[in-house]
This record gives sequence, structure tokens and C-alpha cells, in this order.
Amino acid sequence: MMTEEKDRIVIPDENGDEHLFDELFKFTVDETGKSYILVTPVGEETEEEEDVEVFAFRYEDREDEENDIALFPVESDDEWEMIEEMLNTFSEDE
Repeated sequence: MMTEEKDRIVIPDENGDEHLFDELFKFTVDETGKSYILVTPVGEETEEEEDVEVFAFRYEDREDEENDIALFPVESDDEWEMIEEMLNTFSEDE
């Protein structure tokens, strides 16, 4: 079986410690023009039936060389509901 190589992203926490994440997928909402990214921590290998922790962020593309995207917390309930719907659709496709 061939494994698909995932894009990875480094995200610092509130203490400045960097953590490595695998990108699940990105999507943009046409109505709002906002883009979102869903990631999972690297190294969390689990059984098929176990839940994997998924983190979601709103992001904006950046032009500078050091950071290609800027991450922002998801704050509204409407955004969370839409993200959950997208994740459920993604999970069904997998």
C-alpha cells in the first residue's frame, strides 16, 4: 500500500515552543473568502477506530519568505459548525 506524503507545518505555542503538525486539508469558503487549515500533531499514530486530535485555524497567505501563512484562531460558532461539516465530509471520503 502506498502512503501519501502529507504537508507539514510548524506552529509555536504560547510559550514559543514549536510543534510539528501534518496538514489534513485546506479549504476556502466562497461566500466569505476566508481560508481554513486543519492539522493533526505529528507522531500521534493511532488505531483506525481511535479519535485523532484535529486543530483548525483560519489562515491568510503571506508574501514574506519566513512565514508563508498567518494563522488565526477560529472564534465563532458558525465557523466551527462549517469546519465540522467539512471535516465530516473529508472523513467520509477517506
